[in-house]
Amino acid sequence: MIDDSDALTIGRRIRQLRLARGMTLEDLAARIDRAPSQVSMFETGKREPKLTLLQTIARVLDTTLDGLLEGEPLDERATREIALERAMKGQTFQALGIPSFRIGKSLSNDVIDAMLALHGEIERLRDERAATPEEARRANLELRHLMRRQDNYFAELEAQAREILDAVGHPGGPLTQRTASEIAAHLGFTLHYAPDLPQSTRSVADLAHGRLYLSSSVPAKGDARTAVLQALSSRILGHSEPRSYAEFLRQRVETNYLTGALLVPETHVVPVLQDAKQRRAISVEDVRDAYSVSYETAAHRFTNLATRHLGIPVHFLKVHESGTITKAYENDDVNFPTDRLGSIEGQMCCRRWTSREVFDVDDRFNPYYQYTDTGNGTYWCTARVEPSSEGLHSVSVGVRFDDTKWFVGRDTPNRGVSTHSVETCCRRAPAELEQRWRDQAWPNVRTPRTLLATLPTGSFPGVDTTDVYEFLEAHAPR
Repeated sequence: MIDDSDALTIGRRIRQLRLARGMTLEDLAARIDRAPSQVSMFETGKREPKLTLLQTIARVLDTTLDGLLEGEPLDERATREIALERAMKGQTFQALGIPSFRIGKSLSNDVIDAMLALHGEIERLRDERAATPEEARRANLELRHLMRRQDNYFAELEAQAREILDAVGHPGGPLTQRTASEIAAHLGFTLHYAPDLPQSTRSVADLAHGRLYLSSSVPAKGDARTAVLQALSSRILGHSEPRSYAEFLRQRVETNYLTGALLVPETHVVPVLQDAKQRRAISVEDVRDAYSVSYETAAHRFTNLATRHLGIPVHFLKVHESGTITKAYENDDVNFPTDRLGSIEGQMCCRRWTSREVFDVDDRFNPYYQYTDTGNGTYWCTARVEPSSEGLHSVSVGVRFDDTKWFVGRDTPNRGVSTHSVETCCRRAPAELEQRWRDQAWPNVRTPRTLLATLPTGSFPGVDTTDVYEFLEAHAPR
């Protein structure tokens, strides 16, 4: 496959060589047995020629395949046009609602240069405004790319989960609170529940005395096993004090992954999922119910195993009721909205996507299913709304249309259309509404606190270490 930027460059090389040879579009089209409109699409980078066709074009233009791909230098005009084409495809143009346009011969170099200069200044100002959370966004983006490369499957973490479960003789299936306690004992910890656990923590480990402190008041919707296993997972993984936000973020992802692998063991759940695929009855709800975990944990676990063991690419979204994306993962080429650095978290989810539509569904007992047509194909998603300390969130898992046949809910009549990733879609209000209200409205944003504190300071971001040390001092055995 040739990416968009390469397709633009190759297309301009084809046009440059064609003109240098004194050939018209019709001449080249006839020589390669294609329609002139197809050749025009190749030259403008709107369509990607296959390798065999590129070889034919190269022969007709008296050059080599390497010459088309990277050898022939472009003239200044072509270089300008490619730069503007790339700018129009970028997030800055899309966020401003500026539609793409054809760069014709009548568009002078001065106009192109002015547009590129304006584009560069807008991006500079956006970078300046985003300077504070930039490290966090970049770290999160790099981690998401790593997860995508590995299909969100980490073999070493699965192996560590198996080793721990074997050590305590877990037979498979749902992990009980007793087994969680046995894992703690195996690792040399006793469990202690305290009413004064620091507000900024889920648990506190006293490494000197082998004590793990948890809150004595577990919310009704909470799961006592999860808090214990998350705390123990950090010890299993040998985590030390994070030296950067990137390391802190990686540790958090590893901790959550290992916790999920302990709650929903790979060796037990994979045959269950494979059987469900054979019966065309895969359901995230069935995983949730079989292992007594939250829907979010079941959804995360499914993304860990779906591609590696079932051959199904997937995507995952967690969206706050305000519409803000708080978590995202994909390896099925779905296009989520991003900022110009490529970060998804913190962006507004399309109003027509399943993750937003589900908030308007009255039935919260049954899952909501929806097919959504996008500029990148049709996707099917299953979604649920769950409460959290920061309000309601939707959690959704989705697949490409061709993979829908394996899932319960594929017969849903719900349909949507989202072009959020390729054009304005719902990013801007309808023109009449915007004209009427833009200067007469002043909303007060409601954003999850986790996004307001993207890059907290301190060795353990978001944790008040003074509270932690005072707590340990008060509770340490004398």
